[in-house]
Amino acid sequence: MPQSDPSCLVSTEWLAEHLDAPDVRVVDGSHHLGTAGRDARAEFEEAHIPGAVFFEIDDISDASSGLPHMAPPPEKFAARVRRLGLGDGNRIVVYDNSDLWSAARVWWMFRLFGHQDVAVLDGGLRKWQAEGRAVEDLPGVPRERHFTPRRDATLVRDVTDVARASKVGDQQIVDARAPGRFRGDEPEPRAGLRAGRIPGSVNVPYAALLNDDGTMRAPDALRAAFEGAGVDLSRPVVTTCGSGITAAVLGLALHRLGHRDWGLYDGSWAEWGAFEDLPIQQG
Repeated sequence: MPQSDPSCLVSTEWLAEHLDAPDVRVVDGSHHLGTAGRDARAEFEEAHIPGAVFFEIDDISDASSGLPHMAPPPEKFAARVRRLGLGDGNRIVVYDNSDLWSAARVWWMFRLFGHQDVAVLDGGLRKWQAEGRAVEDLPGVPRERHFTPRRDATLVRDVTDVARASKVGDQQIVDARAPGRFRGDEPEPRAGLRAGRIPGSVNVPYAALLNDDGTMRAPDALRAAFEGAGVDLSRPVVTTCGSGITAAVLGLALHRLGHRDWGLYDGSWAEWGAFEDLPIQQG
């Protein structure tokens, strides 16, 4: 059994101790659905961890795609993060002001483009502030830093890969959406999408991997959540969700468990649910 890997998460205590370290860069990766009625950038400008820069998921995406916040080409990612002062040699710590889900997406994007030294702040801004730690509203003045993109294709799946996995079972498809959406009992928040799931997929809701305070559950509990859903942690996994964001929480949990043979279906249900020629299951 793979050994648990804690390097993908750092505690608020760790960050407080290393906040002024010359190689540490802090990134606010907050992102909200339009239905939430929240403005992530405005919230960042009002209060953020000192020295943090704002990573806007919808801006650092593939503008040529009709799907929401798809991963951008390597050169666009490199140009955007370079302007944020994020680059080679940095220890990047990502947080959000939700429940890890958008921070996990930013973590996955950095790893997708070859930056291994990146971690998620366990508990995010909510835990940081609950502990009375400092925040600021000062605009960042990042110094541009070179970023060398090295795209790791093993960390992403497209619709062809997932269709094959659904048909022949060469990879396990694990869906992070809430149970009602997975079963097709509840409508999708995006207009024009069918309700249901990818045939053969299993459900591990991302929220089941988190504690009440927004921190990630202990490795034994993570393992139990996956195995309880029928996931064989010795076999390859495809993570999926509504639009490729909460699927990254599953990836973060798998990585924490030492499982490296996984990739994220970037199009997720926003793609699969939109095309009538792709089969679905309900119930």
